[in-house]
Amino acid sequence: MSSDLPTLLGDLITVNNRLTRVAAHAADGQESPAVWRTLSVLRQLGPIRLGEIAARSRISQPTATKLVTHLVERGWAARLAEPLDARVTSTVITPAGETALSSWRSELAAALLPMFDGLADADLATIRNAVDILRDRLDGSEVPAERVPADVAAVAVAAAVAGASGSAAVPTAPGATAASPAAGTPAGARS
Repeated sequence: MSSDLPTLLGDLITVNNRLTRVAAHAADGQESPAVWRTLSVLRQLGPIRLGEIAARSRISQPTATKLVTHLVERGWAARLAEPLDARVTSTVITPAGETALSSWRSELAAALLPMFDGLADADLATIRNAVDILRDRLDGSEVPAERVPADVAAVAVAAAVAGASGSAAVPTAPGATAASPAAGTPAGARS
């Protein structure tokens, strides 16, 4: 390991935090940074429990509860019952949440364009290479303690979308019947 690696990594974190703050300020969004951080966590890790959202987003559990409630009200996330314990819920990002997150990232990028306009091709290649290296090193480094099966998460997202569109039908997990919905039906949903 290079002796300057710890200093370089410290500088990277500092510059990244500064870049994020400058972009968020320039984009002048109405949502809290915690909203976008939480949606990013949900997109990356899939359905996760509230305590893990709090830990990953670096907020208290009561704040995470309020945040998830806000996301669910916006239609950007859905709650689903855990397959083995219906008293426990996980949160999953919805298609509307994916769209909102992508739009926010586009706004941030647009806000930063004036700062980076005119960079030489070699500098752009350096940034692209750095992003690729960071992505490769980070991918897979944040795995939730317990994953909700993909089919159960899909049921929750479908139910959230159906609920947002006013549809009375609530999908159930594979193998479930309308009379006995399987675990995975979004918390509070009725069949």
